[in-house]
Amino acid sequence: MSYFPELQQQFDQLRLWLDVRHEQCSSQVSAVRREMSAALNRWRKRLESAGPGRDSRENEPDDLRGIRRLRPKGPRKLELTMTDEQLHDRLLGAWLGRAAGCILGCPVEGHDSAAIEAYAKQIGQKWPLEDYWKACATPDEIRYGAPVRVYTKPHLKRIERDDDLTYTVLGLLILEANGPEFTTEDVGRAWLKHLPMACTAEHVALENLRGGVRPPRTAVRNNPYNEWIGADIRSDPWGYAAAGLPELAAEMAHRDARLSHVKNGIYGEMFFSAMISAAFVVDDVDELVRIGLSEIPRQCRLARAVRLGQKWIKADGDWRKTLARVNRRFAGMHHVHTINNAVLTIAGLYYGEGDFTKTIGVTVSMGYDNDCTGATAGSICGAMLGAKKLPARWTKPLGDDVLTYIKGAERLKSSGLARRFFKVARMTRARFA
Repeated sequence: MSYFPELQQQFDQLRLWLDVRHEQCSSQVSAVRREMSAALNRWRKRLESAGPGRDSRENEPDDLRGIRRLRPKGPRKLELTMTDEQLHDRLLGAWLGRAAGCILGCPVEGHDSAAIEAYAKQIGQKWPLEDYWKACATPDEIRYGAPVRVYTKPHLKRIERDDDLTYTVLGLLILEANGPEFTTEDVGRAWLKHLPMACTAEHVALENLRGGVRPPRTAVRNNPYNEWIGADIRSDPWGYAAAGLPELAAEMAHRDARLSHVKNGIYGEMFFSAMISAAFVVDDVDELVRIGLSEIPRQCRLARAVRLGQKWIKADGDWRKTLARVNRRFAGMHHVHTINNAVLTIAGLYYGEGDFTKTIGVTVSMGYDNDCTGATAGSICGAMLGAKKLPARWTKPLGDDVLTYIKGAERLKSSGLARRFFKVARMTRARFA
């Protein structure tokens, strides 16, 4: 997707002309290639240094003090009245819910809703989705070191590797090593120690770190992906650790996000961390969204889009109508951007009506970056319900084993992760509640 499709066509034609003249051994290719490369670098640097417009400068600060100055009123802290056993069950439910939503989206990641529906009908899968995929169109395609078929029900034996789950575990390691007062520099050190690879904004930030760039410069140096969804898929550990403390969850999310993201990229992580934190106490989606919005600037693009999405959802009563509005309103926005995917995530929560199957089924069925949106919706719904109330069709195939690509934490157990998050959450509430 692009706001400027005519430029994309021109770039494609230039590349094709270079290719054909290279094949024909034209003497002009080398000179034209050098000129094009120099021009593209000049234009990139010009755009990189241009900075945002006035509306963004006034309404979208990156620093926490500036964000809090522009946020609406909110509860900041919620009373968490549950036993240790109940909190542990909710944490396990949030993790398993995240894993289930993610794995449901993995075989169709990035596909649009029409293509997903067509494939479901082709293989006789219920639509909207009500269970893990029973097949996939590209079973031998390698994804995080394993064929895509391992994310389908006939082959599903454990929680497989995925960035949407890996960063949740990495957040736990950061909390265990540094406590809830960790810094953005601590996050950077953890990335250098544990991450062998990353994608989009995280890849750029990791390469910047390896090159000696310090945060928050890591988020802006040669990083055009820094308002994409990469930060908000890192929301969960802060919401789990600060269960019932949405302001603290959002603050931790801010410290994490600043390593790789700016503005709405940061706000996406803060918004969902606050929602996840509140989901351990609140089971009303309207209230959860209100709490999430209370931790980000009221007039930022993300907040405006979420409020618009709420208006659409309440008027439409049909997720397909809301999806069509999202497609029209955000035409040109990349399909892994924070803003459009956030609207679809809350749409999945609203249309799910507290039912786990319906929540992740609808969310993934809408497409876009749907392993990410399915994971976040599943995490929030799982935190509200707890593991014992999650349908066995989703939890039983996952078993207890977990794989990640984190160096030093490649093989884990869901039961162990829940115990560790419980320990961190109890410690955090003892200090900050």
